[in-house]
Amino acid sequence: MAELDPEDQKLVVLARSAMARAGSGAGAAVRDVDGRTYAAGAVALQTLTLTALQAAVAAALSSGAGGFEAAVLVGGTDGDPGIEAVRELSADATVIQAARDGSITAVSGG
Repeated sequence: MAELDPEDQKLVVLARSAMARAGSGAGAAVRDVDGRTYAAGAVALQTLTLTALQAAVAAALSSGAGGFEAAVLVGGTDGDPGIEAVRELSADATVIQAARDGSITAVSGG
């Protein structure tokens, strides 16, 4: 797998940190078109369930993000609905998937 640029590698670090803080099996981070970053772990309540990437997208949107440059999903699955949320706003955003140890498993878009 190709080497990530430093800004995308930062997203991997943020996603892994969010995963660890939340004690979750997955973590995610996004970078909006203004360069701001948002990270989150999964949310699992009786009244609200979000994957880590959905939570990161929601945090960005609720802070006024108008689109995304890149997103990282660590420990998630190919079918994560957060990927579609990123694509809905920014079809050409880079989406990076990584294993829990941070090793890159897939890169799409960009």
